[in-house]
Order: sequence, then C-alpha cells, then structure tokens
Amino acid sequence: MSERLVIIGGDAAGMSAASQARRLKGPDELEIVAFERGHFTSYSACGIPYWVGGDVDERDELIARSPEEHRERAIDLRMRTEVVRIDVDGQRVLARDLESDGSGAEYWTSYDKLVIATGARPVRPPLGGIDAPGVHGVQTLDDGQALLDTLRRTEGRRAVVVGAGYIGVEMAEAMMNRGYEVTVVNRGAQPMSTLDADMGRLVGEAMAGMGIRMVNNAEVTKILTGDDRRVRAVATEDGEYPADVVILGIGVRPETGLAREAGLPVGTHGGLLTDRAMRVRGHENIWAGGDCVEVLDLVSGSERHIALGTHANKHGQVIGSNVGGGYATFPGVVGTAVSKVCELEIARTGLREKDAKAAGRQYVKVAIESTSRAGYYPGAALMTVQMLAERRTGRLLGVQIVGREGAAKRVDIAAVALTAGMTVEQMVSLDLGYAPPFSPVWDPVLVAARKAVTAVRKAG
Repeated sequence: MSERLVIIGGDAAGMSAASQARRLKGPDELEIVAFERGHFTSYSACGIPYWVGGDVDERDELIARSPEEHRERAIDLRMRTEVVRIDVDGQRVLARDLESDGSGAEYWTSYDKLVIATGARPVRPPLGGIDAPGVHGVQTLDDGQALLDTLRRTEGRRAVVVGAGYIGVEMAEAMMNRGYEVTVVNRGAQPMSTLDADMGRLVGEAMAGMGIRMVNNAEVTKILTGDDRRVRAVATEDGEYPADVVILGIGVRPETGLAREAGLPVGTHGGLLTDRAMRVRGHENIWAGGDCVEVLDLVSGSERHIALGTHANKHGQVIGSNVGGGYATFPGVVGTAVSKVCELEIARTGLREKDAKAAGRQYVKVAIESTSRAGYYPGAALMTVQMLAERRTGRLLGVQIVGREGAAKRVDIAAVALTAGMTVEQMVSLDLGYAPPFSPVWDPVLVAARKAVTAVRKAG
C-alpha cells in the first residue's frame, strides 16, 4: 500500500523535496500532493530585482520548472490552493481553493508524511497608508509582477525604498535602472546591517556617489496618499520624501502561522525548529525546510533564520532523500551572502563584531585594501576586506568584503575556511590560483589573513 506525502509550499524547498522523493520512490509507492497558493512554482525569488530592473527580460526566465512539468513526474501539484490548517493528531491538512468562483471551497487531505515549506513573508509594519496603491513588497513572482504593472501605469519617476538590507539595495539598483530618482530611507546609521558599521559606511558612500539619496537614522512614520488614494510620499519624524512608488525592503519573517497554530516548535527568531535531517523536532512524520525554518550557525553554535534560496534547495534535497527512504542531513551554515548595487559588490560570511560579542568570543579585527587583479593589469579594482579572528586560537570568525568587480565571490574562500574551522595562519598558506588577470600574487583574502595573524600574535 502506498504512502501519501503532502507538501505545503510549491517553491524551492517544497518542490525540491517532491522531486527528490519522486526520484527515490515511484507513484505506486509514494503519492505526492503539493499545495501552492500562488500562481507560480519553482522560481528564483532572488532574481526578482533583476527582472524588475530589466537585466532579466522575461518573468518565465526565473522559473526553473512549471506546474505542468511537475505533474508530468506524477506530482499532484495544486496551484492557487492555500493550506489553512494542519491537524497534527489527525494527520491531515485543510486546504482552500482560492479560485473556486470566490466561494473559497475547503477540503481535508490526509497524509502519512508532511513537509512544511511555507517560506517567509515581507515585513509590513502597521503604518497608515501601508496598503495604499503604489506600495509594494517584493517576495514572490506575483509581487514582482504587481510592481511592474504599477511602474507601467505610473507617470512619475520618483521611487522611495524603505529599508537598506539586501532587498533594499537591490531594489534601489533596479529602480535606478528603470530611470527613477531613488531615495532609500533606512532606520540604521548605515545601510546593510548584515555588515559591521564601518563596512556598511563604505556601501552608503558608494550608493550616494551613484546618485541614490541615502536617508539614514530615519524611522518611517506614515505612508502619505493623495486625493486619488495612491501613495504620494513617505513620512519620517524629520520630513517627507515624495514618491510615485514605494518599495518595502525591510526584510522578511518566517511564515510559520500554520505551524504555531498546530503546536509545532518555533525558535526565538520565529522559524520552525528541526533536527539535522530537517525533521520537525518531536514529530517523526513532519519535515520543514526553506525560509520558514531556523538553522544552526556553525561558527556561533546558535540558531539563526537566514532566508536564502541556496539553503532552501539543499533543505529540499535532504528532506526528499529522507522521505523517500534514503538518508541525508543538513549540518548548518556559516552565514555567507553576496549582493550588489550597480558596480559595487558586497559580501559577508561568519560573524560580525556584535555576533562575536554576543557569542562571548574575544577577537581581533583587521581590514586591508587591495585590488582584484595585479595592480598593473587593466581593470584592477579596489576592494576592502575585513576579517575577525579569535584572539587566543587564531580561528577565523568572519569576513566582509566591499569592492568592485571581482570582490564578492572571494568570500567563498572564507566560507570554506570557516566550515573547516581553519585558523588565519592556516589560511595564509592556502594554495589559491594566481595569474595577473585574476588576482595579485597575494590574494586580498590572504593579505587580510596575514594581517590577522600578526594581530593575533600581538594580542597574545
């Protein structure tokens, strides 16, 4: 007799789990039913700013696999269907058809195994005017399409981006590419709170140099609307910033309302708690993955919420293997992320200073400037590399890089070193590739490591 696997969420984690489980078990052994409340499945949310900005021409280029392709693999994928309740004791979920002539028809579906891949939702603070026409979050393809539809109908060319994290800086670039005057309103002292303040300052200076108006230390108090009820400005305590369109880049939170109501364990950051097999703690037949879970930080040893498609796809592979009768684990992360705004590349991995302090680590901090190529080779671009190392052991704790072309992906060297638990002294001897078009004789990351070795020795 076959088992039934029910999946809530049809994007990266959910459909990766479905596909991997199907590779291991055929339809006669495992029935797979997946629910997706949106119009699209298996798409790159990370690509939405580049589609909005015009770097990617067509929406469908972001879609890795269509609903029809999933169904051809004997996956019963039900689009525009939202799961509204999980009955853990009864092993069933209540689903609502979002396109049943507006009636919202509901029905129960039983499961033997359940995967929760509900993702994350954009933060929308309870401000006056936050739901006015012209105000957009950017999390799903539906969100991206709605924003583009607004841009096509809007005559004005003033955009205000609220928030200066990854989504905020990427959407600032997208709107510049569309020919808009861009203002970024940021409640922090510097953009990119995922960086230390001195590195964030480099990002802010570069963005201002690109013509982006940066308004830091500013808390949005209200979205102002005109007589037509559309957005006309963003208000803070210190002023108003005219806007024909407003984009919310404040960040995301795990979408775990269903899980909370079902009594499943949720961590301090709001994400579901799982074991290394991505099984929800205390529940043998329920798994969770993607942006709705918390993961282990291998450097600090604490749980974190990190919303990235790379993790979601890996979670799905692990879940699908375990559901399909195999065995796999997800060990954790070191917190690697890269982004860009116009020509500026931004990267980080491991701990920031405040993370190291919170984890009780004594550390040394160094920063260096270097170039992406040999200084004499055409196109060599400056970059700043900041490095944290544990004071007594010299173990690498974190790296941040801000620079031009060739800067961001160098963070992968540090990500590998962090995962391996290397010291900065060991990093200095890494046998990295060298040729003048690609790197100086001493790669910038190794220059920073060498300086960190000196700092560790001086610190005793």
